[in-house]
Amino acid sequence: MPNTQPLRIKSISEYHQVMGLPKPEHPLISVINLETVQREPGNEPVNLVFDFYSISLKRNCNAKFRYGQQRYDFDEGVMFFMSPGQVFGIEVNKDVILKRSGWMLLVHPDFLWNTSLAKTIKQYEYFDYSVHEALFLSDKEETAIISILQSIRQEYQSNIDKFSQDIIIAQLELLLVHADRFYHRQFLTRKITNHKILDRLEELLIDYFNSDDLVNKGLPSVQHIAETLNVSPNYLSDLLKVLTGQSTQQHIHDKLIEKAKEKLSTSDLTVSEIAYELGFEHPQSFSKLFKTKTNFSPLEFRHSFN
Repeated sequence: MPNTQPLRIKSISEYHQVMGLPKPEHPLISVINLETVQREPGNEPVNLVFDFYSISLKRNCNAKFRYGQQRYDFDEGVMFFMSPGQVFGIEVNKDVILKRSGWMLLVHPDFLWNTSLAKTIKQYEYFDYSVHEALFLSDKEETAIISILQSIRQEYQSNIDKFSQDIIIAQLELLLVHADRFYHRQFLTRKITNHKILDRLEELLIDYFNSDDLVNKGLPSVQHIAETLNVSPNYLSDLLKVLTGQSTQQHIHDKLIEKAKEKLSTSDLTVSEIAYELGFEHPQSFSKLFKTKTNFSPLEFRHSFN
């Protein structure tokens, strides 16, 4: 059986060694041209975990990358982002030999100490997106990213002085802002795929609210909804905010209020009974949410139909 114990790579120097690359020119940051990579870390499937950030722009890899239970083929130019401690897998396709191309940026958290990016890098939610939610780049966008990566490499290859870190941090921030812009563009331009997710979300919520799950399990969590739709919670909420202006939680609450209005207007159930049927342990919590969403208490809403 293949070894499923993750291979932890603690430093950028160790990564270079594993991948058959020369010693890095800077211990805390490295820009790698993937055409120069001599080997993958073994022919058998392997799980990896880095103690540093990695940003990859890849195409034509003879391997499948796995994040969680998802697999992705890098046949097109795409980017994905990994935070320290995230586990992902590589499955090398030994029957296919392709000319690997692309770039990889490795940044150790120590490089960010005492910089503005040390805190703000955690605000870029795409570091929590799964590999199968990768960023698809246009040729123009890919050129822009590569230009920034090459500028970072050129800076640390030059004589290091007191300005070097500030310049590299500025370039890193520029790259991350570009990626943020490109992700939001992707939410809008990949309309067919994204609207399929919206349609599936609507069907999922309707089925959930029409079943016994509300009584037995309570309100569906954002995590449950995202897992069922096969996307990460952050990705789903970001997508919904761009397309609809609302988060996943707000969509769940909207469907809840819709169901509550139906019960209040078409049944003789008490507010407490309706609250329990909608998965609330405490009727007061239901009444508070209903009031927040509609500006009416449940009884005021019911009386408006009499």
